[in-house]
Amino acid sequence: MTAVAHAKDTARSWIEDHRDEMLDWHRTIWELAEPAWREYRSAAWYVEKLRAEGFTVEEGSGGMPTAFSATWTNGEGPTLLAYGEYDAVPGNCQAADTVQRPRDGLSRFAAGHTDPHSGLGMATLTGVLATQHAMREHGIGGRIRYMGEPAEKVQGSKVVHGLRGYYDDADAIISFHPFYMLPLCNTVRWDTHCGAYYSRIYTFLHGGDASTAPRAGADAAPTPIPAAHASAGGSGADEALATMQTLARSGQAQMAPFHGNWSLSSAILTAGQATADNLPAGLAQIQYSWRCPTLEMADGVLAVLERCAAGAAEATGCRISGRWVARNRAGIANHALAQVLWDNLAEVGAPSFGPEAVAVANRMRASLGLAEVERPFLDECERLVAPREAERLLREQLPPWQRNFTSDDYTEMTHYAPTVRFYIARPTLAPDPALAEYPGWVMNALGGIDETIEPMILTASRTVAGTLLDLLQSPDALSAARAEFDHRRASEPGPLLPDDFTAPVSFRWPEYVETARGREWWIPDSAEF
Repeated sequence: MTAVAHAKDTARSWIEDHRDEMLDWHRTIWELAEPAWREYRSAAWYVEKLRAEGFTVEEGSGGMPTAFSATWTNGEGPTLLAYGEYDAVPGNCQAADTVQRPRDGLSRFAAGHTDPHSGLGMATLTGVLATQHAMREHGIGGRIRYMGEPAEKVQGSKVVHGLRGYYDDADAIISFHPFYMLPLCNTVRWDTHCGAYYSRIYTFLHGGDASTAPRAGADAAPTPIPAAHASAGGSGADEALATMQTLARSGQAQMAPFHGNWSLSSAILTAGQATADNLPAGLAQIQYSWRCPTLEMADGVLAVLERCAAGAAEATGCRISGRWVARNRAGIANHALAQVLWDNLAEVGAPSFGPEAVAVANRMRASLGLAEVERPFLDECERLVAPREAERLLREQLPPWQRNFTSDDYTEMTHYAPTVRFYIARPTLAPDPALAEYPGWVMNALGGIDETIEPMILTASRTVAGTLLDLLQSPDALSAARAEFDHRRASEPGPLLPDDFTAPVSFRWPEYVETARGREWWIPDSAEF
């Protein structure tokens, strides 16, 4: 047995010995379920854990309160980087149960893990700690950096970490994500990586200095009106927001509708802010996010949104400002790293959902009125797909010209260092002819139940550890990855945001709050729902 194989066995034994702890760690992050930019307790848990394991940790890296950068060194050698994500999604509060219900004491409108990032972070953390153990046991030199990446759901942190130089000295980056679409399940991305993602907040302000506010009639100025309680109030910031929504919807035909795959979504962060009967709302904010396969398409959407915002402000007598949340480039492939990781995944094998997981799945099926079956999980969850075959199947869905598809902010990492992206099956029920589709809570719940999520975390952590140990002891593999990276990056654009860009952490993002009533979700529960 080679030295590398011995080191891998040591790492996998460490993972096996810590399975129960790993699941405890996962449940902690699952239950915290903190949304983007507000993952204070989740980040603190990671920081405390990494420091206890001997890592030097910088809290608040890149000026982001819920980010961190952790480093551990074992002598001379390459620098390898992995990362955790831990943000949850508002409106998806689900207990780790086989019936639909929110976590105890919370509204269903609270946040919950959907991908789940709780499992993403725990898989990479476990793989990194197992690698650290093997490096100590076998005297393997090198440095491991583990990044805490908040706000992936708004693709917010990696562009900031990239601009601040946190990825510059990495010889290789490993990016893992639970599978979310076929054929990218138990495989490695080959050529077709994720595309561009833009997210921008538009703020409408009514009032202020009348000399600087656009005039759209007498109501535009904030001058007090006679007999105020007997006169109609003027247009406010909420009307501006509503006007922009209408304009943006009608303007989609001018954006990028005739080629490629793209999407546009919006979220109202703040609206109203007026409690008197005839005073116009002074502030309203709306966030637009769009995913496109090319930067040209993303810029086309931006141009239309900018015109819509200006028109809405002019029509309502408001001032307008824009603030980037994220502006990410498309991903760069690296076949050299992809092959190394694939070899390790093939050695580990696909996840296997044993009798305990099958029993959980059948209890869930029963709660939906479905009969018990022998194989409740999607067949693809328990088999590997070679990267080139996954690429072939993916390309069947896309036009020949389209280089990129969907979006995720790992793509920014690919512009700073050689990066590999892989996917492991999360527990997913097979289709049933008696049900058109499963409700969203089903997949969310399966991601929080020990018996069903453990196979994904184990497979991913073993693959991460094996890949890191291979790269630590293979200068030729790293040299090939760097040469390919330099070649591919030469034709790619530079950063899309300025060097001094800061994360938009101060906006009113959804969060848990402390009140006189205790800790609660920012949107109260409602008896009507």
